[in-house]
Amino acid sequence: MTEKFKAIKLLIGEGNINVAITQLNQLIITHPEIASEAFYLLGNAYRKQGDWQGALNSYQEAISRNPESPAVEARNMIMDILNFYNKDMYNQ
Repeated sequence: MTEKFKAIKLLIGEGNINVAITQLNQLIITHPEIASEAFYLLGNAYRKQGDWQGALNSYQEAISRNPESPAVEARNMIMDILNFYNKDMYNQ
């Protein structure tokens, strides 16, 4: 399965986000035992696409399945970014 994840990471890196999202959603359905990693990568794909809510939802799902997931750090980084943006809006 690690080869499949490597291929999906490459798709995300190359900007083939929709293909990566489709493949990840299929993996989540067919291989629930690896869903935590798949949701983490799904969060990365949504983040790269600029879909903050989709990224947060995916990271949260990864965390609920594995509290030690790297999604914890990714989710915290997005929250920091969003909090920074929101504060700036109030300072205009």
